[in-house]
Amino acid sequence: MSPDSLPPFSAAGLRAVFHRWKYLLALAVGLATVVSAAVAWALPNIYSSTAVFLPTSPQSTDPDRLVEGSKLEIGARSEDLDRVLTIGQSLPLAELMIKRFNLYQHYNMGQPGSDVVENAVLGEFNSNLSIVHNERDAIELTFQDYDKKLAAAVANAMVAAIDSVNQQLTLENRRNVLELYRQRSAQLGRSYERTRQRLLGARRRYGVFGLEQQGRYLAKEVIETEKELRVAEGGGGGSVSGLRRALNGLIRADGGNAINLEGWTQGTDSVNLLNSRLTDIQTRYVASQGAYEQAETSLTSRVSSLYQVQKAYPATRKSKPFRTVIVLGSVLLTLALSVFFILLLELYRRPSAIIN
Repeated sequence: MSPDSLPPFSAAGLRAVFHRWKYLLALAVGLATVVSAAVAWALPNIYSSTAVFLPTSPQSTDPDRLVEGSKLEIGARSEDLDRVLTIGQSLPLAELMIKRFNLYQHYNMGQPGSDVVENAVLGEFNSNLSIVHNERDAIELTFQDYDKKLAAAVANAMVAAIDSVNQQLTLENRRNVLELYRQRSAQLGRSYERTRQRLLGARRRYGVFGLEQQGRYLAKEVIETEKELRVAEGGGGGSVSGLRRALNGLIRADGGNAINLEGWTQGTDSVNLLNSRLTDIQTRYVASQGAYEQAETSLTSRVSSLYQVQKAYPATRKSKPFRTVIVLGSVLLTLALSVFFILLLELYRRPSAIIN
């Protein structure tokens, strides 16, 4: 008769089978209980420490924007969360923590230097680390170890390292921008000095010194001198030649006067143009100096790119192992396997004995 044609087991037949195997079954369950209990209680207690934080956008923590009055935005974008998760799971960060806390010795993996030891320590470290994005858009970083204080220290150090690397992503660009600010400020300073010297030269050359009423007083003096010359030429008092020389000095650039109408007329446009140019450069130079000083200050400042909701603290109770669960699971698994093999053996040896 084929196994497919066999009728189902009866309750009486099953009881008879288990009665014959009850001592061996009890022995197997008893051994499983003792061994699993011994193993479970030999396992060290593992403690978990969790740090919770929110990443912020690099733009919202830019010190330049904070100085200008922009608000710190706590809300995290998806790209900010992905960036922080990538940093936290990166190999350089793991190696930094391993060396900082000397996990080679802590995990009893041997001396560093060989690929076997490096891979073993790195694998153990990654198995104890968990960094996830929870449903509330926060990052939960958990580290497990049998040393509760070490677990908390590693978790907090990981958060600080993630913050530092997150800031370093824009630090080099900020240094380049600072150098551009410095070069622009220096260039404007040189341009300002050249324009100022040209303006002084133009004032000296044309006699335009920027006095508010200089043109009016010069024109008035020319008119009065010319009037006196006409009166002297008509027979009035005064020296005609002297007045004529004085009038030429006031009118002509080669008349000998530093301030004369011809030079003043020629130099007014040049001086006004240079003066406007100097004012424009001065305004931009002052603004560039302020931008450079602000960029230099912001570069040396340390504004955290993370908003830490909860620091990691040493756990007050273990997170694993669950010894009772281990023992019960081992017993149930042993019992199930024993029943399976007993039935399989009975079917193979005496199928007729357990058929109704």
